[in-house]
Amino acid sequence: MSSPTLTDKVSKMIYLDILNGELKPGQKLVVAELKSKYNVGASPIREALVQMSWTKYVSLEPQKGCWVAPVTIEELTDLYQSLRFVASELLRQAIESGDESWELEVLTSFHKLSRVKHSQIDLDWAEWEERQHQFHVSLLEGARSKHTFNFFIDLINQVKRYRYFALNNGIDKNAFNIDEYEAIMKLALAKDTEQAKEKFELHLTRSMQHIQNVIESAA
Repeated sequence: MSSPTLTDKVSKMIYLDILNGELKPGQKLVVAELKSKYNVGASPIREALVQMSWTKYVSLEPQKGCWVAPVTIEELTDLYQSLRFVASELLRQAIESGDESWELEVLTSFHKLSRVKHSQIDLDWAEWEERQHQFHVSLLEGARSKHTFNFFIDLINQVKRYRYFALNNGIDKNAFNIDEYEAIMKLALAKDTEQAKEKFELHLTRSMQHIQNVIESAA
């Protein structure tokens, strides 16, 4: 049995290579090739692939092998439908029960996001993605239902793979609109639950449409 630390390290490398497009959707993952690529033994590679299958970044079929999970409009639609449903309830809870600490986290995460957008001529889109991801997390983690929040985290991590696919395949950079995030933040902090939910749902719908356009163009 290999060290969990080594397995986790390999999992992280595979995860990042999937996000940055080095490993492409549908690509067969051959242990011998990954051994050479990451300069590790077969055991941590196999264990890492099993871990990645739990997060749905890798498709694993016994006796057949492993592949980078494909991107499909059907899965994208399902993920975003689930995300809109879960996020709506979590946002309502967060607005109702969020304390000063929650408000500060929302403000801080938006400030960090806006600094990426406004402080760079050549925007680091990967950094933008990570900070917008954190904004979504900060916005909803004030909710009371921790099991529902954990489900949201699972969904948003799966959506991240689609967002990075769109980044790597020519998404319209005008899709990244800081004003949307600011409007959602202000409505949430003003305790305007219904308007905040409506604006957030519209934001998610627009994000899904931009990604769908990229998938259709790449087909």
